[in-house]
Amino acid sequence: MRALAVWVAALVLAPAAAASTPLGDLAVHDVHLRVNANGEALVTYRREDGRTRNVLVWGAINARPPSKETPQVAFHFDYSGGLVSLGHLAAPRFENRCEPYDGPSVPFLVTACKAPDGSYWAVQAWRRLLPMRGLVPWLPEQGKLEFHLSHWSGPLPELEVSQNWTYQGHWQGLFGRLTYRGQPVFGYHTPSATKRGDGYARYVYIDAHNSTYGPGWRHDAGKVLHVGNGAFCYSFVPQVSPAGYPGSRAPRGPAIGDAHRVTVMGPGVTPDVQWQGPPLGPFDAARDATFNALFDRLVGPNDKVCTNER
Repeated sequence: MRALAVWVAALVLAPAAAASTPLGDLAVHDVHLRVNANGEALVTYRREDGRTRNVLVWGAINARPPSKETPQVAFHFDYSGGLVSLGHLAAPRFENRCEPYDGPSVPFLVTACKAPDGSYWAVQAWRRLLPMRGLVPWLPEQGKLEFHLSHWSGPLPELEVSQNWTYQGHWQGLFGRLTYRGQPVFGYHTPSATKRGDGYARYVYIDAHNSTYGPGWRHDAGKVLHVGNGAFCYSFVPQVSPAGYPGSRAPRGPAIGDAHRVTVMGPGVTPDVQWQGPPLGPFDAARDATFNALFDRLVGPNDKVCTNER
């Protein structure tokens, strides 16, 4: 029995996880958020199989600036509902002290509230895992909603984004940066499908609305924020389908729509934030000069990755 108990504990007591943090389950329903006076949250939802799950969460607020030595702040999750971490189910004794949400607007909001100490908790949900180039999902998880939990006080992360013309005016693009409390947001070790990141790295997710990919919002690309300046750049140009796609790898795009948006998961356990704006239209040299000046301020002259995107 001892060995079984240890195995169950490893299964339901998740280690600390960074970011406006995804819950361990996708495509859940009936999400409810409760927060007590001890800074703990109880997130309740129904899984795809219909079962109800209570997840006890604690241990993090806001975010640290990038560091090679100190880990990013991170939540602790008890997916047993308290059995592992407390020795009993938290739900029957959990006293909800959360008040109605009166904080700043955040995208994709499912539920949020104001804790007794004045901090905020929120759950956001969006399809972060969609394949790039506007493709229809070919794997089950790609089209499912991912639910993100955040806990913060003070200002939100600031996502600054601008349109621009790139490659001597031949293409349209976007550039920008993410900062938190005046400091750039970036990681030193970028996560991928085969390796874990350092908890600091962040991707911006770029979508186009009513573009050549089809009606509505379609996911076009993901770009990692650059080390040092927290910046990114992207041009809407024809590109091949992502690796693993079972269909044609012929180039698709450019995905110029009637609107574009950029979404990013906040640093640490802060909320996801978003920018949205229209396309540019025909090249205009005067406007392009304005964009270039802004590019120099947000991205800077030393970002060699974005040289041609200016």
